[in-house]
Amino acid sequence: MTITQDTASATRSERKSAPNRQTNDFFELAQRVKDAGLMERGAQSYIGRVVALSLSFIGAGTLLVLVGDSWWQLAVAVLFGVLFTQVAFLAHDAAHQQVFDSGRKNDRLSRIVGNLVVGMSYGWWAKKHGKHHAHPNVIGKDGDIAPGTLAFVPEDAAGRTGIAAWFGKRQGWFFFPILTLFGFVLHYHAVHTVITTKNLKHRWTEGTFLAIRLIGYPAAIILLLGPGLGAAFVAVQVAVFGVYMGSTFAPNHKGMPLIPKDAKVDFMQRQILTSRNVRGGRIMNTAMGGLNYQIEHHLFPRMASPNLRKVQPLVREFCEERGITYTEAGLVESWVIVVRYLNRVGLGYSDPMDCPVVSQFRPR
Repeated sequence: MTITQDTASATRSERKSAPNRQTNDFFELAQRVKDAGLMERGAQSYIGRVVALSLSFIGAGTLLVLVGDSWWQLAVAVLFGVLFTQVAFLAHDAAHQQVFDSGRKNDRLSRIVGNLVVGMSYGWWAKKHGKHHAHPNVIGKDGDIAPGTLAFVPEDAAGRTGIAAWFGKRQGWFFFPILTLFGFVLHYHAVHTVITTKNLKHRWTEGTFLAIRLIGYPAAIILLLGPGLGAAFVAVQVAVFGVYMGSTFAPNHKGMPLIPKDAKVDFMQRQILTSRNVRGGRIMNTAMGGLNYQIEHHLFPRMASPNLRKVQPLVREFCEERGITYTEAGLVESWVIVVRYLNRVGLGYSDPMDCPVVSQFRPR
């Protein structure tokens, strides 16, 4: 078929106007959210959370002292692992500028809570997580799907041989066991960042906080419980922290469409199509620190997490109006999806979990 000059001009005009329509769509959604008063930030929405965490740590510390030289301390270690993860969610929110109106106050809170309490480098997390939010599931740009022990992109699994290939075909089954080491990896990245990263802001502050948390805390536990039980306590606590963190973050994007590095996908669709919400209401909201509303969080990363559940109906309705796929799953269902996805990648499927909506943006 011969394409006339008028037809070609019309096609170019449609392509040129499409990004404008998509941009206007997002601004329309943002205006609806703003009109609903959900963009306001305020520390008051976090007061209850901070009080609850503080009281929980006091209770956990009391148990640690009262239980004494007993292997029941490992149950207390599980409790500490859960609490440290909940504090990590708070540090995450502050890093996203969700708590205070002042950016400096948010940075300070995240740096103190993240380094001193959790044992994670704020400088490392902010840089890595910022890239993820800008390019979720974009191959070659999102560090969360970069090749490592696990392969999240089919091309990264294709070249593996021997034991690595055997492992890759079963990597989904190893996912949760590997998460027991995730906490240690996060602590390692924190120390490595402070030591090696050039021009790291507040290096000495982060280094001091990390030393107190990663040296002082284990030393205090070992002095209190003895070397054997103390080491077991710390190991269980870090393992629980890693599993809790990993199993909270993985359902958000793993098994969702991958976007080629050079594909042109507008901001709104890039955030929605690559994100998955986790159903479960208020209980799930508390357990996942608001990250169960991942679509809303990616659209409005500075929105205070208590508002995410309130904005969800607006976002879902908007997606229905525009015909944009809005993905939700139960927690266990999402874990199953992640495991199956990882196995499919390891088995060499060329384009696992491909999405036809994203396919139209692939470079030709």
